[in-house]
Amino acid sequence: MKRVRVIIADDHKIMLEGLHGLLAPHFEVVATVPDGVALLEEIERLEPDVAIIDVSMPRLNGIEAVKRIKKSHPHLKCVMLTMHPDVTYASRAFEAGASGYVLKQAATSELMRAIEEALEGRTYVTPLIAGGLLESYRNPDHAQDVITTKLTDRQRQILQLFAEGFSAKEIGRELAISQRTVEFHKYRMMEALNLKTHADLVRFAVKHGLVTV
Repeated sequence: MKRVRVIIADDHKIMLEGLHGLLAPHFEVVATVPDGVALLEEIERLEPDVAIIDVSMPRLNGIEAVKRIKKSHPHLKCVMLTMHPDVTYASRAFEAGASGYVLKQAATSELMRAIEEALEGRTYVTPLIAGGLLESYRNPDHAQDVITTKLTDRQRQILQLFAEGFSAKEIGRELAISQRTVEFHKYRMMEALNLKTHADLVRFAVKHGLVTV
């Protein structure tokens, strides 16, 4: 029987090693990667069945990575593994197309089940936040993510890189676009979000989980 092919994305080397050791006896771990951009590249090359993805990663965070993965590889199952017990992150992850949400503190007891549920076409939510997540959807004040509604995929990526301390010139090199294009996107983001300064943009990115501090 063909083994399920898994890729793991996390920016902490020790965590990657631990997850590899946990999953290798049960699945074929085809790669481990340190950021969202590398994850997308390796998925194109290796075509795994399941991706285990940290929410907070450099260059492209896990939630944005899932959105792109599901557009190009809709059948690939994405399971989020994170330190964040915040239901806002979980809600955004599932809206992006994730099949599971597991906290790192519960990885040894829950990750295998989350993968199995995903492969069966079901959704897994860690019991540690399941109640809060359900309540957030029952709440009539639950609003659609402002980042999703007002910013493009490219703008979200540029916003994350600004928040990580990249300059417009460095972002241009990273994304193979001109510095002027980066600055144009920055202006449009500030306009769309009603923000006035670069610092406001960075604070917005942190508040909405594009980058952690």
